[in-house]
Amino acid sequence: MDASAERAGPSLREMGYDPGHRRKILAVVPVFSDLLRMYENTPFCLKGRTALVTGGSRGLGREMAKILARAGAEVAICSRTPAGVGEAARQLSAETGARVEGLVADVGKRAETERLAKEAVARMGKIDILFSNAGWNVPQTAESIRDEDWDSLVELNVTSSMVLTRALAPGMVARKWGRIIYTSSIMAFVSTPERPAYSATKAALHGLVKANCLHLGAHGITVNCICPGPFATEMPMSILSADQQKRFADRTALGRWGQPHELAPAALLLASEAGGYITGSILVVDGGVTIRMF
Repeated sequence: MDASAERAGPSLREMGYDPGHRRKILAVVPVFSDLLRMYENTPFCLKGRTALVTGGSRGLGREMAKILARAGAEVAICSRTPAGVGEAARQLSAETGARVEGLVADVGKRAETERLAKEAVARMGKIDILFSNAGWNVPQTAESIRDEDWDSLVELNVTSSMVLTRALAPGMVARKWGRIIYTSSIMAFVSTPERPAYSATKAALHGLVKANCLHLGAHGITVNCICPGPFATEMPMSILSADQQKRFADRTALGRWGQPHELAPAALLLASEAGGYITGSILVVDGGVTIRMF
């Protein structure tokens, strides 16, 4: 789950961002029109679409939010920490020129997840694209799993996706268009002795995808999972030893950890018209780690 992040990079004013006018006054980063031009008149363009990305203030969620904004979407990101999500939203808006709103909610708590869905619709007008990305891991072996840890991981990693889908799908059905993407993990396919709870919760999302895509497909809504492999984000870097990090890298076909921005194109594919005939799919983006037998 997102926590307060250290400030990354220069301040917004150093980047030439004028908060009063919601625009950049220095050409430090490409202007929004230049970014959007990359996607205009292509199936990847998201002009007129709105998105909600949970866990969107850092790591993989931030990169997914950024590429949606660059493709023309208005984006709401969610995190538990007001300062962290507010700063992330301002930075993303400065980097992309798009409207990015920061919403505060702990989606590990059902009541807050339900409130988040309502607030996102109220703030953005509608939600066309749901990226249920927030998640966490508490490594414990089978005999040492604590009830409170199991319950919190199920609530955050699985239940939040169900609650957000239940709340936001009716609007998508009414508009005859929607994209629902859950962030799973390669740990749904493979595991380690210390990951029974994490693997179980991430595998549960695959069942949710299969049932929901059958129900919602007739209404123009696709439902898919992205399964990241070893990406160099805070969560794995904080719980894996240096030796474990090296062993993960060595097991990939590419011999390295993925960088967070390398997941973004897959996210855009599933969120756009370009992925309009992709549904019920589990898209693995792992540098080839899961194809190795030995």
